[in-house]
Amino acid sequence: MSDAAQASAEAPTRVFLLDDHEVVRRGLRDLLEGQPDIVVVGEAATAAQALARGPALRPDVAVLDVRLPDGDGITVCRELRSRMPDLACLMLTSFDDEDALLDAIMAGAAGYVLKQIKGSDLVAAVRTVATGQSMLDPATTARLMRSLRDPEASKPPEDARLAGLSERERSVLELIGAGLTNQQIAKKLYLSEKTVKNHISRLLGKLGVERRVQAAVIAAQVHEHEQNARNGKDGGGPHV
Repeated sequence: MSDAAQASAEAPTRVFLLDDHEVVRRGLRDLLEGQPDIVVVGEAATAAQALARGPALRPDVAVLDVRLPDGDGITVCRELRSRMPDLACLMLTSFDDEDALLDAIMAGAAGYVLKQIKGSDLVAAVRTVATGQSMLDPATTARLMRSLRDPEASKPPEDARLAGLSERERSVLELIGAGLTNQQIAKKLYLSEKTVKNHISRLLGKLGVERRVQAAVIAAQVHEHEQNARNGKDGGGPHV
């Protein structure tokens, strides 16, 4: 049975919409409510409306516009998730902004997609985050990773947290940072997908994050810091 059919057989995914453009909200509502396994339980045009209405509606997924007239969707994401920890937030924006992407990830967003996304892909993204998985627009993710490769943008490695990972968990984290799926990681490490999922669950707990994409950012930062340190050491003369 497909994920959509299974979700429909159990209970529809409850979605809340936040966008300051009425036409966009109408389009999103029509698109999502055309699916048998999704129901739109409410909508808002401003951050204040979203924070007032969202918690009472108990959505499973919130589709949040990043740029708002009275704030931003990232702050709304953080506030809503503080009240509803199980809420999956899918950030929707016209701006290909890696800073906003990084902020969204660290605010606990489950996904970040551009408004140029195809309707069928947006529906798939909602279903993906509703199941607890993460979803990022590939082009935006590539821009983020390029920015993290800039030495000026690199941040200190998460040494203290990485120290608690086993060798296998470190290997899995490195492959997450490289953008591999669970299936690809399983094939590369000669493991079952279930075992990979178990490793990911444990390493997320040890890293103190909730989302796979947050772990990917940490992996990228640590990798680039190590590369920079290695290059600096190579430039300082022969090793003893």
